[in-house]
Amino acid sequence: MPNYPELLQSPIKGLRCGVPKEYFVGGLDPEVKESIHSALDQFRKCGVAVTEVSLPHTEVAIPTYYIVATAEASSNLARFDGVQYGHRSSQSRTLLEMYTRTREEGFGSEAKRRIILGTFVLSSGYYEAYYGHALKVRTLIRRDFEQAFQQVDFLVTPTSPTPAFRLGEKMEDPLTMYLSDIYTISVNLGGVPALSLPCGFTRSGLPIGMQLIGKPFAEETLLRAAYAYEQAAGWHQRQPQIASSPLRGSSQ
Repeated sequence: MPNYPELLQSPIKGLRCGVPKEYFVGGLDPEVKESIHSALDQFRKCGVAVTEVSLPHTEVAIPTYYIVATAEASSNLARFDGVQYGHRSSQSRTLLEMYTRTREEGFGSEAKRRIILGTFVLSSGYYEAYYGHALKVRTLIRRDFEQAFQQVDFLVTPTSPTPAFRLGEKMEDPLTMYLSDIYTISVNLGGVPALSLPCGFTRSGLPIGMQLIGKPFAEETLLRAAYAYEQAAGWHQRQPQIASSPLRGSSQ
């Protein structure tokens, strides 16, 4: 393993940074976009060449991820039956009741939602139409990254299309929550490393994050680029302004 702390001080001048054009389309908050462009200017001052690249399958990343991820959740969590692994309900009289109560009590609403979706996409008659097809699309997403990294050393994107929202604000709207993952789940599908770091604040004091994406096993480059930006910009030294929350009733 490289000695990452020692390598942080290495200059990043001469590195090539890519900006995926598909990540700067409708739905991106203007203040987030402004902060990312300011961060790119800071990279230029550090001697990094910034160029536009394309990840054409970005638009299908969310449906692909939420087929693959839910299928894996369903398959892996099937073992948590109260016999071999996990919580066991103490309020059951029969074996079947123990299984059902255990899984009802042991998983939260989002885990249950993913188990149900994953079980559906893996079921007979739907496996190839959903899960099998999603695996093929995942390969295309991985190839997008491979082609982009033939031109650049790392990518810069927003971490989220919007600033932070209130705790619990979107719990009743899981689809909106899923859409918030648009910039990060492609990394999981492509099998490439990434990190998020602060790059500014909204006018109301909410934090904005920037994501750096690297080539497979190129964590060294990511950490160097992130450290150089962090030292130059100094956002990590500031605290967000947390307004009074209706869920808590007081400022924290």
